[in-house]
Amino acid sequence: MTQSLTIRRPDDWHLHLRDGAMLEGVLPETARHFERAIIMPNLVPPVVKGTDAAAYRERILAALPDGMTFEPLMTLYLTEDTDPDDVAAAHASGLIKAVKLYPAGATTNSASGVTNFDNVRAVLEKMAEISLPLCVHGEVTSHDIDIFDREAVFIDRVLDPIRKATPGLRVVMEHITTAQAAAYAAEGGDDLGATITVQHLMLDRNDMLVGGIRPHYYCLPILKRREHREALLAAATSGDPRYFLGTDSAPHATHTKENACGCAGCFTAPIALSCLAETFEAAGKLELMEAFVSEYGPKFYGLPLNEGTITLTKGDPITIPEQIETGAGPVTVFNPGIPLHWSVEA
Repeated sequence: MTQSLTIRRPDDWHLHLRDGAMLEGVLPETARHFERAIIMPNLVPPVVKGTDAAAYRERILAALPDGMTFEPLMTLYLTEDTDPDDVAAAHASGLIKAVKLYPAGATTNSASGVTNFDNVRAVLEKMAEISLPLCVHGEVTSHDIDIFDREAVFIDRVLDPIRKATPGLRVVMEHITTAQAAAYAAEGGDDLGATITVQHLMLDRNDMLVGGIRPHYYCLPILKRREHREALLAAATSGDPRYFLGTDSAPHATHTKENACGCAGCFTAPIALSCLAETFEAAGKLELMEAFVSEYGPKFYGLPLNEGTITLTKGDPITIPEQIETGAGPVTVFNPGIPLHWSVEA
């Protein structure tokens, strides 16, 4: 028997759209289901100034197909040369909603990120003063730290000292992947939030590595042990407003994923809501999905809730598209490896 679920139209609080032909190809997949999204600034070159963000926003809106509505929420890429006054002006104008911290070398297009955190202290202090959130890719990049431990070490060595040194700084721990990160977010107070992705709720590292390497499950931060996935699922379905959806949907042309040195990122935008409905229902918490995808994020960012709604229906398993075509090449769609019974009504 078909069931339906109508929720407030959701937002995505961590999204990669890229630029050019890739942007044109992937933007409709998000705009079809999401009202707004925090747009990642790690282009080449990165979005570091207010003028960069304004130009990128115009390119996004120009790529939006006729008949679709979507609001890109822009961010700036934090570098050791970032001007606090430029950040404050871009925020005051309403252009940017956050600044993104990438430790240098942590992930895709992060070479311009931060190495010496003392060099960004003035920017962080200005952000605390104006209540502008800092979105954090939370991994250290030291070669002596195992890739599966880099998030936990980042909390101890970088994030906690930054927060203690900058009272009032609002921080979003993006795409958390460990029980330690979930616990830290739970104890962080009103100035700390955390986003969780689709893939980290549905998969663990066995799914990526057992029986052969599955490159389309490879992302950063990397999938962890099952116990960490279970901790993230408990957090996402807890009704705690500190946790909200950030898909980290990250498109790469298929040939760059299926490669001897494949790119990190899962392209989940086309089926993110179907995956989440399946996951929340399996956990017996379907009634809490709306808050996770539509309410807690806007409340943390101080933005109004969306007024529209979207309806999902449950029936026979949906057909997951293998890939979408873009002018930058085909992009493989994330497939969690289980049947998905929830579809978004057109």
